[in-house]
Amino acid sequence: MRAFEFLGTQTRLHGDVLPWSVLSRGFDFEGTRVPLIGPQGIFKPAVLPDVPLSIATAPEIPGKKRPYDDGLGEDEILLYRYRGTDPMHRDNVGLRLAMERRTPLVYLFGIAKGEYLPSWPVYVVGDDRDDLCFRIQVDARERLIGGSVDLPQVAEARRSYVTVVTLRRVHQATFRQRVLQAYQHRCAICRLKHVELLEAAHIVPDGDPRGEPVVPNGLALCSLHHAAFDRDLFGIRPDLTIEVRRDILEETDGPMLLHGLQEIDNEPILAPRSEVLRPRQDFLEIRYEVFRKAS
Repeated sequence: MRAFEFLGTQTRLHGDVLPWSVLSRGFDFEGTRVPLIGPQGIFKPAVLPDVPLSIATAPEIPGKKRPYDDGLGEDEILLYRYRGTDPMHRDNVGLRLAMERRTPLVYLFGIAKGEYLPSWPVYVVGDDRDDLCFRIQVDARERLIGGSVDLPQVAEARRSYVTVVTLRRVHQATFRQRVLQAYQHRCAICRLKHVELLEAAHIVPDGDPRGEPVVPNGLALCSLHHAAFDRDLFGIRPDLTIEVRRDILEETDGPMLLHGLQEIDNEPILAPRSEVLRPRQDFLEIRYEVFRKAS
């Protein structure tokens, strides 16, 4: 519970994604420093006798194979690979004990190098020795507080839902992190560098079947320009030039409208240096056509 309290405090301070430095430093428990992450995916701090505190998944790095291929199974249960191939390795035994004792754990999803999205509580709900993996589900945090015990089918349905929602958050956070890195943590429109005010915008909306969550379909935008882009107050031509809607250009208002929107008309966006990360022309053409119709 102290670990969960610590994570709650840190995510309120830093946001959903926490750096390795915060997780490895950890918290104090009865005079002992307790980190939440270590060099191996299954992590048991010295203060715990036999059951791990957390499990971690390495982030995907383009062009590099992850050491363990963790993912979502067909039945909306996370598959977490064994440490090695020996079911009796002490780390695997520790997770098996957590399953038997129904001990809640922390799952640290790797978003980028040194960046993790923590989820808690998670439970080991199955052990597949043939496929060398454990089955994991995420539960609602309010279930940590005392209350009535659910029927098994109710708990299963709730955990399946929370697990899927959690994976959606992981994918969104991964997309944001990759887009912001590609744009060197600056708004593509105004060059603002305050990361806490930057967001990853889709060029083709994610609700569109063509709206892939890939960097070439993303733009790093500050909160203002993300909202304005989504509402077609301005568009981006396929040549990466900004075009502000005519009625916005003719409107009279305060300095925010003047400097934030009107003055960006016909200016180029800040694009990633790498050609493979720059906005794809077909995505821009689709979105620019939507903007033209809105204009």
